[in-house]
Amino acid sequence: MFFSTLAFSLANVFVKQVSHLPTMEIVFFRCLFGVMFCYYGLRKANADWKGSNRTMLLLRGLFGTSALYFFFLTVQNIPLASAQTIQYLSPIFTTIIAIFLLKEKVKLLQWFFYAIAFAGVVFIEQFDTRISLYYLFLGILSAFGSGMAYNLVRSLREREHPLTVVFHFQLVGMVAGFLFTIFNWKTPVGLDWVYLFLIGVASQVGQIFLTNALQKEKAASVAIINYSGLLYGLGFGWFVFGEPQSFESLLGMLLVVAGVVSSVIYSRRQREIEKIEASVA
Repeated sequence: MFFSTLAFSLANVFVKQVSHLPTMEIVFFRCLFGVMFCYYGLRKANADWKGSNRTMLLLRGLFGTSALYFFFLTVQNIPLASAQTIQYLSPIFTTIIAIFLLKEKVKLLQWFFYAIAFAGVVFIEQFDTRISLYYLFLGILSAFGSGMAYNLVRSLREREHPLTVVFHFQLVGMVAGFLFTIFNWKTPVGLDWVYLFLIGVASQVGQIFLTNALQKEKAASVAIINYSGLLYGLGFGWFVFGEPQSFESLLGMLLVVAGVVSSVIYSRRQREIEKIEASVA
């Protein structure tokens, strides 16, 4: 997860460098390079690229692509750290969706922590004039899509090779990006090609590490390490793009982090208590 967080943070920087390009065009190139990297990895690992749970793989690809598109839109149009903070609501949606898909339970105190996190997002939007309600909504949609995708990844653990899961996500994104790009193409020039390539490389590295982490641990449990990316977002946003944050915005980000991390810590302790009680019984 540490490697994943660093790789995704770098990919976000490269996405912002090509903000003048259509978002779906960036999605297309990101996933095109991903498909090539994944296919090479699958051939090397002698794994089946087709997979055996194709409906679930397709759904994972659709939700992942939607989340990626909305996230890239926010990265292109609002401060980098703010876009990442809104996306960090995804563990909340991951846990809520898991109630229905994976039959997991959420304690009452966790809902309180989630309320704190959402209050932080509202706080950011209210005090940062660079963030409109429209892009806030798109960011929340992205977080929801990620939550769905994460749960689908979890449902595929031990049933599909991690690279097969990543490959289908990239494949869906490439096809969707290509279809949209036909009607809204803008030719990259100069360093644009370098940034597009680096987006693909960094994203692929991050995706592989993320998928492995999600298949080895409960989805919500990776949230704590994932939040280290906010430090990268603040640093890159400030020094690379000249996006300073006000005290109020930083306080809102702190509320988001505190809310979700508190929930993760609480849920972990509850699981430990349940295990102890079960062993005693």
